[in-house]
Amino acid sequence: MALRFVIQTGSTTPIYRQIAEQVRQAVVAGQLNVEDPLPSVRALAEELVVNPNTVARAYAELAREGLVDARAGRGVVIARKRKLFTRTEGKRRLEPMLNALIGEAMVMDFTPEELREAFEAKLAQWNTGQGGKTES
Repeated sequence: MALRFVIQTGSTTPIYRQIAEQVRQAVVAGQLNVEDPLPSVRALAEELVVNPNTVARAYAELAREGLVDARAGRGVVIARKRKLFTRTEGKRRLEPMLNALIGEAMVMDFTPEELREAFEAKLAQWNTGQGGKTES
């Protein structure tokens, strides 16, 4: 199954991050498996009508995370899962993301219970393979 990328040009999320997030979600949802190829930088840039550097930046971010491998003659493929960070380092990196999320939610007047419910609902979506997709 070929992954269909959809970008939102008016979003505050940069396009390269939208691309990278869609690849992450497809891997978690099982739409992309180890050794599955991603479109070439040029092909995806043409399809999305974006600068090739934008796609290259998304792929570079995914490669830094260890999610994809760029191989000469084969292009970019989904990599075998490997542990990049120790559990301690992972928790250290998670802390500022949680602080930002909770801080923004509190500014928007969400209660701790509402935030907990939203977090659990989103986790349930990821566990069912829907990733970050919301119901329309």
